[in-house]
Amino acid sequence: MNVVFIAGPAGSGKSTLTSSLALWLESFEHFVCKVNLDPAAELLPYVPDVDVRRYVNARDLMFKKGLGPNGALLASMDELLNYVEDVRAEIDECRADYALADLPGQLEVVAFRLLGPRLLHELSSGSRAAMVFLIDARLASRTYSAYSLLLLALSAMYRLNLPMVLAVNKVDLVVDLTAYSGTRLHEKLLETLPIYRLLSEYEECSSLVTGESLLDASISLQLCELFRRFIKSPVPVSAREAVGLDELIAEIENALGEYK
Repeated sequence: MNVVFIAGPAGSGKSTLTSSLALWLESFEHFVCKVNLDPAAELLPYVPDVDVRRYVNARDLMFKKGLGPNGALLASMDELLNYVEDVRAEIDECRADYALADLPGQLEVVAFRLLGPRLLHELSSGSRAAMVFLIDARLASRTYSAYSLLLLALSAMYRLNLPMVLAVNKVDLVVDLTAYSGTRLHEKLLETLPIYRLLSEYEECSSLVTGESLLDASISLQLCELFRRFIKSPVPVSAREAVGLDELIAEIENALGEYK
């Protein structure tokens, strides 16, 4: 089985991508297991085959322990470790080609707490695994935002120790998809979104730093070079419009092949 964790900041479209990617894979006769790993999820655009809310629910913990939303999410993720074997057994019972695991919107509860790496690696034990890190295209429209998002993606990859595919979602909100597709879409995004220029091998990092209101030009230059060593150019997708999913799954397959 291939386990693909869908990660990214809140509002980046993880659940919508999980739904669209599952439909795309199923259209090619792949068996897909949709896994909701968010105990605080209210509404989902798909019917999960495996749902951690069966074991622990953040809203219930809010009332039982008198916690706020963030505290309840942290407590529910801690409690989820008690059921990791049950969740893994459910995933195995799906007998799927792909398990798409939709992570909580609050990325820090998975990526930056001790339980995160353990939870993900136990859930993917015995399988090939990779992570799709999703970024909202509108948040990547400023150079300083692109730096911040790439630092977040790099730290998540380093912390979770999983091969990563970077994807920029909601490109339909920044580019007219009826006018651009394929290579022309990539060229337009290179013009429109600084995150593509930051990761482009055809543009000097020094040219990006010049004239930008960045904290420190030398640090920014070094970060740009670091990003290019470890992160490939993002896959542009629109989960809502089901655009770019063929390219995304190709990159996911490449990442799965790197899993050790």
